[in-house]
Amino acid sequence: MASRSRSSQQRRRFFATHLALSAAYIALVALAAFLIPDEAPPSATVILLALLPGLVIVGWILNIGSLLLRMEDEYLRMLEVRKALVATGLTLGVCGGWGLVELFAAVPKLPVFFVFPLWCFGLAVGSIVNRLTLGEDGGEGCA
Repeated sequence: MASRSRSSQQRRRFFATHLALSAAYIALVALAAFLIPDEAPPSATVILLALLPGLVIVGWILNIGSLLLRMEDEYLRMLEVRKALVATGLTLGVCGGWGLVELFAAVPKLPVFFVFPLWCFGLAVGSIVNRLTLGEDGGEGCA
């Protein structure tokens, strides 16, 4: 019973941190969009404002890693790792494939900004893969 209570606390802490980081990310992207004019020269201020949301992405990854380290149930941890592997494979496949298309054809460029949201989408795909192949998605982590 104590383990179930601890798991519930860990889940709440994970989601509270995730929501706080999400709010910070949205606020920092909005702040950068508001303060940085289009086609601004690359000054130190512009670069700093543009990089701040990236620190939040690092926080998200650390939050996921922290969840994995705290999880006591090895099966649920494996489900989370599978989701991350599916997300990583999907992201690398799309980015690598589209990068080659960009190299050889006159097509629109994929802004690097979209790589992390694509990875997050991949977590949801990984959750679906877990549900279809194992009958459950774990329900502990990101997606």
